[in-house]
Amino acid sequence: MITLAVQHAPPRVNTMWRSTGILALRELREAIASRWFLLYTIAFVALGLGVSYVSAAGTGSLGLSGFGRTTAGLINLVLLVVPLMALTAGAGTIASDRERGMLPYLLAQPINRFELLLGKFVGLSLALLACICLGLGGCAAILAWKGETTDPASLVWLAGLSFGLAVCMLSVGMLVSVLARKASVAVGTAVFLWLVLVFVTDLGLMAGALAFRLKIETLFFLCLGNPLQVFKMWTLHEAEASLDVLGPAGLYASDTYGGGLRWMFAGAMAAWTVLPLAAAGILFSRRSPV
Repeated sequence: MITLAVQHAPPRVNTMWRSTGILALRELREAIASRWFLLYTIAFVALGLGVSYVSAAGTGSLGLSGFGRTTAGLINLVLLVVPLMALTAGAGTIASDRERGMLPYLLAQPINRFELLLGKFVGLSLALLACICLGLGGCAAILAWKGETTDPASLVWLAGLSFGLAVCMLSVGMLVSVLARKASVAVGTAVFLWLVLVFVTDLGLMAGALAFRLKIETLFFLCLGNPLQVFKMWTLHEAEASLDVLGPAGLYASDTYGGGLRWMFAGAMAAWTVLPLAAAGILFSRRSPV
């Protein structure tokens, strides 16, 4: 009986991954053909080109040191655009299918809910990766055209960390989508979360540090609770910039943990990806598709 179970396991696993792949390709095609992907891509490319051109022009004949000035501008651009793009994309996926009546049809196919959720997640992740690569690739092209000295490894790291941030926010957006009944409610909630993560969290940390006189180590671990702060610290760390630009918390982290910071940042972003997606899978398996 044990041998028989082992023989039948691989076909089921292959079927699951094949179904997930088919769903991911479907979601990728729909995302690329949608207006949100086109508008976000155009906005990201245009803003990225603007930042790159201004940074390159501002350096004159000195060139860019380690992609430094442009990286600083692009980090702020990514912090604003990529989370909004990923949150709204994830928030609209399940909720819109439920609202249009497509969700019962999809679940009537020979797939389970986990495969459907994972397929949508992978497909949207690929769409976001394409958008990020187009934006940052355009920036690199402008810098090359201007004849500026750049560090390709720095650009690759920025693209990889931007994609990591996008996947985190996509996971949160899909959790919102599973909970919402209507796409408009889901997207509105995603925009509210974006505002909280981008603006309210920073103000809250500063106010809390002053009001409650938080210890530096406490402030640093609170920063790890915000994926945007993790992205900012990790990007500056990989760009070999001093974390003291982030204040006492960044300076404490750099002096205390040193090379272990990369693993702490990776663990924080992995948690922000896995936990919301797992929660979305559990809730999706228990909720009615209509």
